[in-house]
Amino acid sequence: MLIFNIMIVTALLILLYRRYIPVCGVQCMNVPATLNDDVIIIDVRDYNQSYKDSNHKSIHIPIAYLKRYVKEIPNTKLHVIAADPLEKNMSIRFLRKQGYQIIGYTLMNCDCKKINLIPGL
Repeated sequence: MLIFNIMIVTALLILLYRRYIPVCGVQCMNVPATLNDDVIIIDVRDYNQSYKDSNHKSIHIPIAYLKRYVKEIPNTKLHVIAADPLEKNMSIRFLRKQGYQIIGYTLMNCDCKKINLIPGL
């Protein structure tokens, strides 16, 4: 019985880590003003949120469909746009697991220090 309880607690801790512990090594920044050809923007917000801010070229794949459409993302450096920290953590960890290099992320309504600001984002 003790081993069963330890397994359940371990599974819960892994689940909480994947969702709520911030990803290390990825900076919070706004969408770069001058995009290089080697950086692709991945928007993992829902379609009803992302269509409002579609003034930049990006690939729109909601977090719920990311596992299904990950093969459509070119293998280059990525910048992730997410609505909240949960989406950010889940998508960056999944994309890193698939072998992508994440250079930064943008959260809507984020109060962190912005780098390469663009008006409106």
